[in-house]
Parts: sequence; structure tokens; C-alpha cells
Amino acid sequence: MTHYSVVSFSLLLFILLTISNVVAGIKFDLVATPSNAITPKCVSQYVSNGTLVVVTVKAGIGYNQRVDAEITDNSSSHNEYGRKRDIDGESRMPFTTHTDADISVCLTNILDDGFRPDPKYHRTIDLDIDVGAEAIDYNALAQAEKLKPMEAELRKLEQVVQEIVDEMEYLRRREARMRDTNESTNERVKWFSLGSMFVLVGLGAWQIFYLKKFFQKKRLID
Repeated sequence: MTHYSVVSFSLLLFILLTISNVVAGIKFDLVATPSNAITPKCVSQYVSNGTLVVVTVKAGIGYNQRVDAEITDNSSSHNEYGRKRDIDGESRMPFTTHTDADISVCLTNILDDGFRPDPKYHRTIDLDIDVGAEAIDYNALAQAEKLKPMEAELRKLEQVVQEIVDEMEYLRRREARMRDTNESTNERVKWFSLGSMFVLVGLGAWQIFYLKKFFQKKRLID
């Protein structure tokens, strides 16, 4: 392998590692509300079936407040993947999805009884949702399988590529279902249009026949 090829491969590997290390995270202030007026704040992300997900919630300091978290999906089964009460500091919730659906992480900040709602009662939330390859602890994997750093990164890239292939396969199946649905709908519309046309033609012929009989009866026409 030439020096130019080595440099090109190293540059490509660096770009892929940089892309794969991007983690979706959000940071916001969650205002405390009374227990009788709870207003959850939810963050959703689509995740395919059988995918490892790790949700990390970091709750800042806040007195007389209780931060709870609940993780569900919007499938027909309404799966619940985790629930944590009174989060203080950092809390990690790993799980594997059961179906293709939007995963929702809903957080609430409940104000203790005896305190009046006030904007000063809030806690800073740092939420990270790691999906697929980003959810795997490759340091622990490297130690368990005695992998070199480059081998561990290549394993991570292999997982990322596999996720891309799975996503493309899902999109292909989804496109096929949508195509079948469109073809079925078009077929139904065609037959409905033909039926409507025959009904209108028949109705028009009946009206002509009826009017002719009516005028003949009144001796208006022969």
C-alpha cells in the first residue's frame, strides 16, 4: 500500500469515526409544577425493531422538586421500556426495542406540596439518547475481547454500516408496502369510477324513459 493510499484510508476512517461519534443530546430547563397539574415534556425519536437504546438523564440541582422519567413508544402495544422516579444526578436506562416505532422519553418535575409554583423552581435537564452503535460500550467490549483500539473502532464502524444497511432495507420494505397500497387504492378508485359512470348512465336512461312515458300519457308527444 502506497503512502498516499495510507493517508487516504486514514482520512476516510477519521471522517467516519467523527460522523459515528455524533450523539443526539438536548439540554433544557424543566419548570416544576404541582402534582395536580403535571405537564410532561417529551422528546421522541424513531427507532427500528431490535435496536439497543441507552437513555441518559442528568438532572441538575433543585430543592423541593422531584424529576421522574418514563420511556414508551407509540406502537399499538404502547410498550413501556423504563420508568425512573426522583432522578438525582445521572441515571442511565438501557433497553432493546420490541417494534418499529417512535420512542418517547417523557420527563416531569413535580413541586413538593406546600410550595407555590414559581419559575425559580426548575431543574436543568441534560438528555442523551444513544441508539444502536452509539449505545454499545466499546471500551468494555475491547477489554472483554482484548481488541486493539483500531479493531474496536472498526467493530464500531461495522455496526454503523450494518445499521445503515438495515435502515435501507426497512425503507425498501416500507416503499413496497406504500406501492402496494397505492396500487390497491388506484384499483378501487377505477372500479368505483366505472360503477359511478354506469349508475349515472342508467339513471339518465331511466329519466329519459320516464319523461317520455309521462309526456305520452299527457298527450304532449306522440
